Amino acid sequence: MTTHVYIDGFNLYFGCLKGTPHRWLDLQAFSERLLPHDKVTKVRYFTALISARPNDLGGPVRQQVYLRALVTRPKIEIHLGSFLVNRVRMPLAKPPANGPASVEVIKTEEKGSDVALGAHLLMDLVRGDCDTVVVISNDSDLAEPLRIARHELEATVGVFNPHKHKGSAQLRNHATFHKPVPTRYLARCQLPQALADAHGVIRKPEAW
Repeated sequence: MTTHVYIDGFNLYFGCLKGTPHRWLDLQAFSERLLPHDKVTKVRYFTALISARPNDLGGPVRQQVYLRALVTRPKIEIHLGSFLVNRVRMPLAKPPANGPASVEVIKTEEKGSDVALGAHLLMDLVRGDCDTVVVISNDSDLAEPLRIARHELEATVGVFNPHKHKGSAQLRNHATFHKPVPTRYLARCQLPQALADAHGVIRKPEAW
């Protein structure tokens, strides 16, 4: 089987990478480890450039280093959406009797990746570039492109859920197979501590 893998970057990060020592993940090796019997020919990674936050000023730099490292892998293609950070006032669920009824919070939103993922997945199938599509995400917004892929285009559709809970019923309904991400593979599929591209040496950030 010729297989393309589609990775929802923020879903994967918040599902099983945040706060772990495995964030320097080689997505090509990881995809091939998940699908040892498939011929993985492309790994599409959907994410957005983050902004610095008061408690993490170095986040954007680490992300840029990681993206630069990823594109040294021949099967990986990166697709960037938008990342919005806004200060908004939200109501408190249980406001104190003598205090404010709302609080100002920093709200972050990632825009465009789910639409881009679904569009590229369907286009790859329509062009005949693959016969199996595998999504690493638990975003129920992807249910419709998966339905079209499986029931209209008759493709094999796989879903790996990066979260600990059972996962989206909508995605399970349209998947040929649905599995949790096996976290034991994360440590086994790390990028080298140092690698190189046309611009020089890329090193894993010390904070990671």
